[in-house]
Amino acid sequence: MTESYIEIPDNSKGYNLDMFCVPKHYEQYLDSVLIPHGVISDRTERLARNIVKDMGEDELVVLCVLKGGYKFCADLLDYIKALNRNSERSIRMSVDFIRLKSYENDKSSGDIRVIGIDSLSTLAGKNVLIVEDIVDTGRTMKKLLKVVNENSPKSVQVCSLLVKRGKNEYRPAYIGFEVPDKFVVGYALDYNEYFRDLNHICIINDEGKKKFAV
Repeated sequence: MTESYIEIPDNSKGYNLDMFCVPKHYEQYLDSVLIPHGVISDRTERLARNIVKDMGEDELVVLCVLKGGYKFCADLLDYIKALNRNSERSIRMSVDFIRLKSYENDKSSGDIRVIGIDSLSTLAGKNVLIVEDIVDTGRTMKKLLKVVNENSPKSVQVCSLLVKRGKNEYRPAYIGFEVPDKFVVGYALDYNEYFRDLNHICIINDEGKKKFAV
C-alpha cells in the first residue's frame, strides 16, 4: 500500500469566494475556498477505489468518527457501494460510530474525550476502517487506535480526508489531501458546531473565529 495524497502548498490562498456558491450567512467569516466540493468528491471516489482494491473481498467494519467525519464517510461509502454493484470484487460492510472531543474554539484542548465506545467489543477479529475528517497532530487518532486495538481487531486502517502538514505524530494509510496548518471548515468540519453546512472546505478568518467563539 503506497501513501498517496493531493498536496495543497503552504502558500496556497485558495479560491475567491465569489467563484463559488457559499451561504450568505457565512461569506464575511471566510477567507477563501481551499478545496471545492467537486474536487473533494472526485478524490473521495478515488479513495474508495483504492480501499476496494486493497481490501479485496474481506468483510469490513467502517468506524465513522463523528461529528466531522459523517459527510466524508457517507460519500465514501456511497462510492464503495457503487463499486460493489459494478465490479467483480466487492466488500461486505457494516458501519459503527464513535465521537471524539478535543477542540475548544480553534485550539486542541489536549483533553481527549472518547464517547460511544460501548459496542467496540464487536470489532474483535474484524478488519476495521476508521474514517476521519482531519488528522491534525495525530494525538487524537493515536488514542482512538489504542482504544480500538484493545478490542483485538484483525486489522485496522485509517482513512482521513485531510491531514495537516508539519506536526503529525500519525499518518493514515489513506489520505485525501495534505493541507497547510490553517483552521478549515465546511463539508461537515466545524468551528464550535458552525460551518458544517458548507459544501466546500474553506479557511475561516479572524472575524469568524471571534463571531462563533464559545
